[in-house]
Amino acid sequence: MALSSTIFKVDLAINDADRNYYDQKSLTLARHPSETDERMMLRILIFALLASPSLELTKGLSSDEVPDLWEKNLRDEIELWVDLGQPDEKRIRKACGRSARVLVVAYGNKAPELWWAQNQGKLQRFDKLAVWMIAGDVLEALTAMVARHMKLVVTVSDSLVWVSDDQQNIELTPAIWKSWPPAN
Repeated sequence: MALSSTIFKVDLAINDADRNYYDQKSLTLARHPSETDERMMLRILIFALLASPSLELTKGLSSDEVPDLWEKNLRDEIELWVDLGQPDEKRIRKACGRSARVLVVAYGNKAPELWWAQNQGKLQRFDKLAVWMIAGDVLEALTAMVARHMKLVVTVSDSLVWVSDDQQNIELTPAIWKSWPPAN
Protein backbone atom coordinates (compact mmCIF):
# COMPACT_ATOMS: atom_id res chain seq x y z
CA MET A 1 0.00 0.00 0.00
CA ALA A 2 1.33 3.43 -0.98
CA LEU A 3 1.93 6.01 1.70
CA SER A 4 -0.34 9.03 1.53
CA SER A 5 0.57 12.68 1.91
CA THR A 6 0.31 14.37 5.29
CA ILE A 7 -1.80 17.53 5.38
CA PHE A 8 -0.51 20.65 7.14
CA LYS A 9 -2.44 23.88 7.67
CA VAL A 10 -0.50 27.13 7.90
CA ASP A 11 -1.85 30.53 8.94
CA LEU A 12 0.87 32.78 7.54
CA ALA A 13 1.27 36.49 8.24
CA ILE A 14 3.67 38.21 5.83
CA ASN A 15 5.15 41.58 6.76
CA ASP A 16 7.67 42.53 4.07
CA ALA A 17 8.80 46.12 4.61
CA ASP A 18 11.45 45.79 1.87
CA ARG A 19 8.76 45.19 -0.79
CA ASN A 20 5.94 47.03 1.00
CA TYR A 21 3.93 43.79 0.90
CA TYR A 22 1.66 42.80 3.77
CA ASP A 23 -0.75 39.87 3.65
CA GLN A 24 -2.39 37.01 5.54
CA LYS A 25 -2.46 33.62 3.83
CA SER A 26 -4.11 30.36 4.80
CA LEU A 27 -2.13 27.54 3.22
CA THR A 28 -2.87 23.85 3.00
CA LEU A 29 0.18 21.77 2.22
CA ALA A 30 0.10 18.12 1.27
CA ARG A 31 3.57 16.94 2.31
CA HIS A 32 4.70 14.11 0.06
CA PRO A 33 5.83 11.01 2.05
CA SER A 34 9.42 11.51 0.85
CA GLU A 35 9.52 15.22 1.72
CA THR A 36 11.33 16.17 4.93
CA ASP A 37 10.16 18.72 7.48
CA GLU A 38 13.14 20.90 6.48
CA ARG A 39 12.07 20.99 2.85
CA MET A 40 8.44 21.68 3.71
CA MET A 41 9.45 24.59 5.97
CA LEU A 42 11.71 25.89 3.20
CA ARG A 43 8.73 25.89 0.82
CA ILE A 44 6.76 27.96 3.34
CA LEU A 45 9.68 30.35 3.91
CA ILE A 46 10.29 30.93 0.20
CA PHE A 47 6.55 31.33 -0.40
CA ALA A 48 6.55 34.12 2.22
CA LEU A 49 9.69 35.80 0.84
CA LEU A 50 8.31 35.89 -2.73
CA ALA A 51 4.63 36.30 -1.85
CA SER A 52 2.37 37.89 -4.41
CA PRO A 53 -1.30 37.48 -5.29
CA SER A 54 -0.42 34.98 -8.05
CA LEU A 55 2.35 32.93 -6.38
CA GLU A 56 1.34 29.29 -5.86
CA LEU A 57 2.71 26.22 -4.14
CA THR A 58 2.66 23.35 -6.65
CA LYS A 59 2.66 19.58 -6.30
CA GLY A 60 6.44 19.82 -5.90
CA LEU A 61 8.06 16.44 -5.26
CA SER A 62 5.10 14.52 -6.62
CA SER A 63 5.59 15.94 -10.15
CA ASP A 64 8.81 16.33 -12.14
CA GLU A 65 7.15 18.64 -14.67
CA VAL A 66 6.48 21.55 -12.34
CA PRO A 67 8.60 23.57 -9.91
CA ASP A 68 8.06 23.77 -6.16
CA LEU A 69 6.46 27.20 -6.51
CA TRP A 70 5.43 29.24 -9.49
CA GLU A 71 3.81 32.46 -10.48
CA LYS A 72 1.75 32.59 -13.65
CA ASN A 73 0.22 35.53 -15.47
CA LEU A 74 -3.33 35.75 -16.85
CA ARG A 75 -2.20 34.15 -20.14
CA ASP A 76 -1.01 31.10 -18.14
CA GLU A 77 2.64 31.92 -18.89
CA ILE A 78 5.13 31.19 -16.12
CA GLU A 79 6.55 34.43 -14.74
CA LEU A 80 8.55 32.80 -11.91
CA TRP A 81 9.76 29.20 -11.55
CA VAL A 82 11.19 28.23 -8.14
CA ASP A 83 13.09 24.98 -7.56
CA LEU A 84 14.38 23.92 -4.16
CA GLY A 85 17.56 21.89 -3.84
CA GLN A 86 20.38 21.34 -6.30
CA PRO A 87 18.80 20.70 -9.72
CA ASP A 88 20.92 19.68 -12.67
CA GLU A 89 21.80 22.07 -15.49
CA LYS A 90 19.31 20.41 -17.85
CA ARG A 91 16.38 21.17 -15.52
CA ILE A 92 17.56 24.75 -15.02
CA ARG A 93 17.92 25.25 -18.79
CA LYS A 94 14.38 23.89 -19.27
CA ALA A 95 13.03 26.22 -16.56
CA CYS A 96 14.77 29.23 -18.12
CA GLY A 97 13.21 28.33 -21.48
CA ARG A 98 9.71 28.08 -20.01
CA SER A 99 9.61 31.10 -17.69
CA ALA A 100 10.51 34.77 -17.41
CA ARG A 101 12.57 34.25 -14.22
CA VAL A 102 13.96 31.22 -12.38
CA LEU A 103 15.03 30.95 -8.76
CA VAL A 104 16.95 28.00 -7.36
CA VAL A 105 17.10 27.85 -3.57
CA ALA A 106 19.86 25.49 -2.49
CA TYR A 107 19.74 24.34 1.11
CA GLY A 108 21.65 22.25 3.61
CA ASN A 109 25.12 22.21 5.08
CA LYS A 110 27.87 21.08 2.69
CA ALA A 111 25.93 19.85 -0.37
CA PRO A 112 24.93 23.34 -1.62
CA GLU A 113 28.51 24.64 -1.60
CA LEU A 114 29.72 21.58 -3.49
CA TRP A 115 26.85 21.84 -6.01
CA TRP A 116 27.55 25.57 -6.55
CA ALA A 117 31.31 25.02 -6.95
CA GLN A 118 30.65 22.38 -9.63
CA ASN A 119 27.95 24.35 -11.48
CA GLN A 120 28.64 28.04 -10.97
CA GLY A 121 30.50 28.52 -14.25
CA LYS A 122 27.80 26.78 -16.31
CA LEU A 123 24.96 28.60 -14.55
CA GLN A 124 26.37 32.12 -14.97
CA ARG A 125 25.18 32.16 -18.61
CA PHE A 126 21.51 32.02 -17.61
CA ASP A 127 20.41 35.66 -17.30
CA LYS A 128 16.95 34.63 -16.04
CA LEU A 129 18.45 32.64 -13.15
CA ALA A 130 18.98 33.65 -9.53
CA VAL A 131 20.45 31.30 -6.91
CA TRP A 132 19.95 31.62 -3.16
CA MET A 133 21.16 29.43 -0.33
CA ILE A 134 19.59 28.70 3.05
CA ALA A 135 21.92 27.16 5.63
CA GLY A 136 21.14 23.83 7.24
CA ASP A 137 21.17 25.22 10.78
CA VAL A 138 18.41 27.68 9.83
CA LEU A 139 16.29 24.83 8.51
CA GLU A 140 16.91 22.81 11.68
CA ALA A 141 15.61 25.74 13.72
CA LEU A 142 12.57 26.11 11.43
CA THR A 143 11.85 22.40 11.80
CA ALA A 144 11.27 22.94 15.52
CA MET A 145 8.18 24.95 14.50
CA VAL A 146 6.56 22.08 12.56
CA ALA A 147 3.05 21.17 13.65
CA ARG A 148 -0.01 19.96 11.77
CA HIS A 149 -1.49 23.44 12.26
CA MET A 150 1.04 26.28 12.30
CA LYS A 151 0.65 29.99 12.92
CA LEU A 152 3.72 31.68 11.48
CA VAL A 153 4.76 35.29 11.05
CA VAL A 154 7.45 36.14 8.49
CA THR A 155 8.87 39.65 8.76
CA VAL A 156 11.36 41.15 6.31
CA SER A 157 13.20 44.43 6.87
CA ASP A 158 16.54 45.60 5.44
CA SER A 159 17.14 42.13 3.92
CA LEU A 160 16.86 40.49 7.35
CA VAL A 161 14.17 37.85 7.78
CA TRP A 162 12.47 36.78 11.00
CA VAL A 163 10.23 33.74 11.24
CA SER A 164 8.26 33.35 14.42
CA ASP A 165 5.53 31.27 15.99
CA ASP A 166 4.08 31.43 19.50
CA GLN A 167 7.30 30.16 21.09
CA GLN A 168 10.28 30.94 18.86
CA ASN A 169 11.79 33.67 16.72
CA ILE A 170 14.44 32.80 14.13
CA GLU A 171 16.54 35.38 12.30
CA LEU A 172 18.07 34.58 8.92
CA THR A 173 19.46 36.13 5.78
CA PRO A 174 19.40 34.09 2.57
CA ALA A 175 22.79 34.01 0.86
CA ILE A 176 22.46 35.40 -2.68
CA TRP A 177 24.90 33.51 -4.89
CA LYS A 178 23.52 34.80 -8.19
CA SER A 179 20.93 37.51 -8.70
CA TRP A 180 18.72 38.56 -11.56
CA PRO A 181 19.87 41.52 -13.60
CA PRO A 182 18.22 44.82 -12.68
CA ALA A 183 14.77 45.38 -14.20
CA ASN A 184 14.63 47.92 -16.99
